[in-house]
Amino acid sequence: QVIAPAEPDPAASPGGARTELDEEMENDICKVWDMSMDEDVALFLQEFNAPDIFMGVFAKSKCPRLTEICVGILGNMACFQDICMSISKDENLGQVLLQRLCDSDSPTLLETSRLLLTCLSQPEVANVWVERIRENPSVYDCVCFIMSSSTNVELLVKVGEVVDKLFDLDEELMLNWIKNGSCRSVGPSLDDSPEELPDFKIVPCILEAAKQVRSDNPEGLDVYMHILQLLTTVDEGIQAIVQAPDGGKETWGLLYDLVCQELCQPDDPPIIVQEQKTVLASILSVLSAMFASQTEQEYTRMRKNMPLIGSLIRILQYMEGCGKRAVDNSKESEQEETGRTDLNEEDFHLKILKDICCELLSNMLQELTKENTLEGLHQGHLNEQTCSCAFQNLLPLYFTSVESFLEVLREADQTLADKLEKRFPSLKVHT
Repeated sequence: QVIAPAEPDPAASPGGARTELDEEMENDICKVWDMSMDEDVALFLQEFNAPDIFMGVFAKSKCPRLTEICVGILGNMACFQDICMSISKDENLGQVLLQRLCDSDSPTLLETSRLLLTCLSQPEVANVWVERIRENPSVYDCVCFIMSSSTNVELLVKVGEVVDKLFDLDEELMLNWIKNGSCRSVGPSLDDSPEELPDFKIVPCILEAAKQVRSDNPEGLDVYMHILQLLTTVDEGIQAIVQAPDGGKETWGLLYDLVCQELCQPDDPPIIVQEQKTVLASILSVLSAMFASQTEQEYTRMRKNMPLIGSLIRILQYMEGCGKRAVDNSKESEQEETGRTDLNEEDFHLKILKDICCELLSNMLQELTKENTLEGLHQGHLNEQTCSCAFQNLLPLYFTSVESFLEVLREADQTLADKLEKRFPSLKVHT
């Protein structure tokens, strides 16, 4: 009874002007939206052919609120596996839903992104959606348009989650999107995609979205940093980052600022590294890939990056503090199986962060000159405590890097070099 009136397009108006839902009807349909989270209600709606009715709404409605609610109800229904499979295998409905990504209404875009993420998160149908999106290159344009122009943080986070999931599921699709921009894909496009869209490139769009969410949504920042990290898993992605018009300067600047000014700061308790371990791992992974491939770029010059070295060592110091705390917690919860499992998972993620941090730190230490080192000593980034922490974590795997840095340090501060050499006997010069 509530949905049936929607079938003939109750909100349509002559001339294509947008209209508003009648308040009573909106309240009734919103009740159905809420109820559709219940599996029995969702199954009833499916038997009532609600998806087909909604297709009629999408085709004719001029009311953004009605469209948003209908997509939202479908999103709730898709949370249940059998219904999700039915929705996903309907090719016409699938194409119509992808068209909603080109909608100009932010709430509709949010519900569409939520629905797509729900479907992509179900292994039984994920490939259906990946293939469908791969065959519709205009999805790329719509997603890039949202990331580069929206100021709606909630929408940006959800769209980011969709992109992150897509890239994680399908490397071929990620490669296609990396190559897009300068070389347009050939394939079916969405009928109502925005006209005359700019020639989008994926990296600047990701950066713009990341800048929008960074201060308001830590989880959203985590998502966009992970997208960048996924790009660096293929050579084409690294090249897309470092061969941008600015040579990667904007990417490096954003990530540098996050590490040196916002995350894991000196006035934070060491436990902060537990909360920020995933976003830090993503950021440092991208910085490491950029540093390794662009050592000649101005932004990677060591005279500008002593604060980054200081931040890397601080992360390692905080992890040591967390390690001691973890041992204490382990003793307290020795008989709690669940607690021990969680601890092991924490250890695993911290190990990943440590490995990435050590790799970048070793590469940067190898590039230091006497002048850089003197500057680092003067600024307080390098001292006996920080160098000892660095050596403790880098040895023995990065022996060559440490040995190289110690030779430079000996020119800058012989006394400090002697103290470190005494503390780490394996570094004594062989005669």
